[in-house]
Amino acid sequence: MKAIQVSQFGGPEVLEYVTLPDPEPGPGEALVDMKAIGVNFRDVTMRANIFPAALMGRPAPLLPDIPGGEGSGVVTKLGKGVSEVSVGDLVAFYHPEGSTYAEKAVVPSWRLVRLPGSLDAEIGATVILQGMTAHFLSHTTYPLKTGDVALVHAAAGGVGLLLVQMAKERGAKVIGTVSTESKAELARKAGADHTIIYTKEDFSKEVDRITKGKGVQVVYDAVGRATFEKSISSLAKRGHMVMYGSASGPILEVPGTVFTNGSIFLTRASLADYTATRKETLFRTDAIFSAISAGKLQLRIHGKFPLKNASDAHRQLENRQTTGKLLLIP
Repeated sequence: MKAIQVSQFGGPEVLEYVTLPDPEPGPGEALVDMKAIGVNFRDVTMRANIFPAALMGRPAPLLPDIPGGEGSGVVTKLGKGVSEVSVGDLVAFYHPEGSTYAEKAVVPSWRLVRLPGSLDAEIGATVILQGMTAHFLSHTTYPLKTGDVALVHAAAGGVGLLLVQMAKERGAKVIGTVSTESKAELARKAGADHTIIYTKEDFSKEVDRITKGKGVQVVYDAVGRATFEKSISSLAKRGHMVMYGSASGPILEVPGTVFTNGSIFLTRASLADYTATRKETLFRTDAIFSAISAGKLQLRIHGKFPLKNASDAHRQLENRQTTGKLLLIP
């Protein structure tokens, strides 16, 4: 099979297009012929070793390694004891340890979700990781309710656009931060009530102005170090600071003074912990697929690249040129 392999850490140029033996599924696993592969910022940090794995609370990748953790395709072979899917099923999956930048991938069968007939492989790969992330953030980590005000960072990104829509569906008011006016327009089309261009304005001051000094009930923040302090200052009393990424760098230390005012809550949320069982995974995907089929959740694919051009996708993502999802097509 053809695959993208990383043999040394570095820039996009270390993504090598190579030929490797076809993998074989073991007990409880299935072989998937990949049709569409999602590209995420976590793939970039792994490739470049931007944030050493030990600091991020996960094992260091063993090189050479195939990046990627999500995608969709057709089940072609089953390992012993598999009952969740059948050969020929069109499935999508999120697998945090899974080597998906390839024509074929072996996946634990409990993670595979059948796509309904109304959704194709590209939609599956677009929504499976980012959709479940937006869902657990808005429905579980801090379950939004009517009257809440939420601050969504990177509101025109892949997760951001979905999170804005889900927040509005739950009756919340949304303030979104973006880097450009064109991204602000996308966030507004997704439903954001207010947009803040953080490259031109101090977002914490704008939040204070918009909320008349009351602050927001929740901040959804995948940026990390660059936004942490001002995000905290944007919270209302008993507000929730929900961190789910570290694009600008991880928060290695949290001063105790953070908790002295406002009785705030702080959590570092991970999709793996909110899809730890098949039951929970299906709960989230059923809700997402139903919303898409009903026209209540709009998806945005920013770009599609041949698998061999994965380096171009990484460059766009790193340079903040994307709005929505990037896909690799084997």
